[in-house]
Amino acid sequence: MPLTSKTLAKPPGRPPGKDMVWIPGGSFLMGSDHHYAEEAPAHEVTVSGFWIDKYLVTNAQFQKFVKETGYVTLAEQPADPNDYPGANPELLQPSSCVFVKPDRPIDKGSHYNWWAYIPGANWRHPEGSGSSIKGRENHPVVHVAYEDVEAYAQWIGKEIPTEAEWEFAAWGGLENSEFAWGDELHPKGKMMANTWQGEFPWQNLKTDGYERTSPVGAFPANGYGLFDIIGNTWEWTCDWYQEHRQIQQDTCCGKLVNPRGGDRESSYDPQASDIKIPRKVIKGGSFLCAPSYCRRYRPPARMAESIDTSTCHLGFRLILRPSV
Repeated sequence: MPLTSKTLAKPPGRPPGKDMVWIPGGSFLMGSDHHYAEEAPAHEVTVSGFWIDKYLVTNAQFQKFVKETGYVTLAEQPADPNDYPGANPELLQPSSCVFVKPDRPIDKGSHYNWWAYIPGANWRHPEGSGSSIKGRENHPVVHVAYEDVEAYAQWIGKEIPTEAEWEFAAWGGLENSEFAWGDELHPKGKMMANTWQGEFPWQNLKTDGYERTSPVGAFPANGYGLFDIIGNTWEWTCDWYQEHRQIQQDTCCGKLVNPRGGDRESSYDPQASDIKIPRKVIKGGSFLCAPSYCRRYRPPARMAESIDTSTCHLGFRLILRPSV
């Protein structure tokens, strides 16, 4: 159902940057009670208006940043052994997480069956040292850890969205729908996002035309004109990860107003008790999301990602909040 009263709100002047879209403030039902446990409970949230990138940040844009600043991403640096006591030294060399597709059906009970730390994998070499971004300049940059996103945001003068801002924008003016575009995953057979078709993780039918990432803007925009808000790559938000029901936030008239996630300490993974690595919320799903395994190609879907981690299916877009 379109939220016409929200979409009619006027932006405060001209866009502050190329390919930025105004998202009017408003209230919406954040989260879901009908899917994964970490999405519950659904709760009403109010966000103020903001500008957001129409597209995911691309390899070409990130390359310009690196050329101008000399920035070196976390995946291009060796890890400090003091931060990872007892870790295999081979895992401390410059590397990043890469999806490695099995050649046959396997046990889906362990993600280690298709994820590997690949030496030399980074934003320049998405699948490892033998790969490059040549011909993928307009694909979203990947293998960026949270501090890399912060550095890029500071350089370009933008901000990382909160989970609530991201989710509100992802709906594109819809509510009570299954997906960001309606209630059918593939309406009339049309591919609406870069996700996985086939039996995950070994059979990729590529009905959408892509094995891995796709050029930004290759699929239809949502109601606010945002491309790849679902699928292609996951997206970083600035919120520390906590279950929705645990987050304590300010309220106004019974609504959560401009909410931000929990605190750093509460975001630690309880299953990794030896090494305390805080986690942020990521949103949107990726080219690896599949009906047969991970149905997180919906606006309320969320996952926790350690801030020191970079992967081949995680990128970002940025926002600007108007000056008060």
